[in-house]
Amino acid sequence: MTDEVASPSDEIRLERIALGRPEHARALIELLDEYAAGPQGGGVPLATQVREQLPGVLAARAHYIGWLAFDGHQPVGLLNAFEGVSTFKARPLLNIHDIAVTASHRGRGIGRALLAQAERHALKTGCCKLTLEVLEGNRTAIGLYRDVGFAAYELDPTMGRAMFFEKWLTP
Repeated sequence: MTDEVASPSDEIRLERIALGRPEHARALIELLDEYAAGPQGGGVPLATQVREQLPGVLAARAHYIGWLAFDGHQPVGLLNAFEGVSTFKARPLLNIHDIAVTASHRGRGIGRALLAQAERHALKTGCCKLTLEVLEGNRTAIGLYRDVGFAAYELDPTMGRAMFFEKWLTP
């Protein structure tokens, strides 16, 4: 897993997630749990079962990729993404599923650096676009996404912007 990784500063470094490394699996869970427990993540910490199973579930997905940001040895940022396919372009795309920066390190360019790393990877692997979802009340994230070139998705302005829907399945 040798991706060229640029860092937002000399103090912060980015590493591609290697889920076989216990420190990476721990960092992923810690950062995702902080995000989940906050207002943007729904305000509920990760369940014990999720904390235990998620690294293995992600490692088993061939199209998963992620990066961690570290300040020294402290994990301070996370980006989880999955490769998909644009059927209209017949090319891969990269969907950013989670992006989180620990509260103590927000406003230092870490989110921007993680997004830039995902974009470099997407370009290197032939992706035609990056996609992500964001809650409309998360104005800080929306500002960042717009600043780095993201826009609301629409095929035809007369049909309006795309909406994100979900349906929970129970076995």
